[in-house]
Amino acid sequence: MLDWQDIQIFLEVARSQRLTDAARRLGLDHSTLSRRTRRFEQKLNTQLFERSTHGYHLTEAGQQLLAHAEEMARHASEAGESLTDKNHQISGQIRLGVTEGFGTWVIAPLLSAFCERHPGVTLDLLALPRVVNLSRHEADLAITVERPVSPGLVISRLCDYRLRLYGSEGYLTRFGRPGRLAELGQHRLVGYVDDLIFSEQLSYLEPLLDPAVVGHPGPHFAIRSTSVTTQHAACLHGAGLAVLPCFMASTSGTLVNVLEDEVAIDRQFWITARQEQRRLARVRLLWNFLREALEINRAFLMGEIRELTLPAHDS
Repeated sequence: MLDWQDIQIFLEVARSQRLTDAARRLGLDHSTLSRRTRRFEQKLNTQLFERSTHGYHLTEAGQQLLAHAEEMARHASEAGESLTDKNHQISGQIRLGVTEGFGTWVIAPLLSAFCERHPGVTLDLLALPRVVNLSRHEADLAITVERPVSPGLVISRLCDYRLRLYGSEGYLTRFGRPGRLAELGQHRLVGYVDDLIFSEQLSYLEPLLDPAVVGHPGPHFAIRSTSVTTQHAACLHGAGLAVLPCFMASTSGTLVNVLEDEVAIDRQFWITARQEQRRLARVRLLWNFLREALEINRAFLMGEIRELTLPAHDS
């Protein structure tokens, strides 16, 4: 007979692939988790993990057990959710992964209404300058700029958004305002570090900087950063011109939209969950809430209005 606690420990180590990360998530110390993992293997008389300096990786036997363990975890979660639904109370934890700028400027303000409606739910908002890995159980839901392709995921187009070229009033006073794309070669820019861009959907500037248009040597990048929040701050304080989402730039009164007729870049956000997580009542509630909240903010996301519309707290 398998012990459910052993299964939970096995699952966390398999998902994290690092003992220190799994120990932190489980609230155990490193040595205790190591002993319990070895004891579980001894009980089964089977090696489940290949151990190396790079972490814990499943053996073939471990892969076989993982499929059963995932199914057990899913049934346990669904059982808990079904009982929760009967009491008309939604509770538990939801971990939502989202890109840094969208998470900070849009999702965080919107979530106050969700928290008010469902006080029993704890939200972990992972606003990161990278893609959250659902297959490694880093989150229950993810909002991404590219449509995921991994199997076993429920995927839906969440919303569109627009980006434009901006400069601060101080920068434009000092260096002038470009009147056409060809004049970008005379300006300082703020953008991403090319070889560290986590999605091709973020390569906004490359199509605008055709050498045949802007000439050589081309624009000078004053600051490059992996963080769009850092780019926004640099642009706001006059470091250079930057392509920014309208939902970030429109709330900054001193940023001016330049080359409005030539630079308008439309992108999408996608919402994704693993199939077993999408079945959970609390996850479904958040999924539907986000879709509704972003639908009423379409004009804001497309840069047509300057203020985010917050949902009612008691809907």
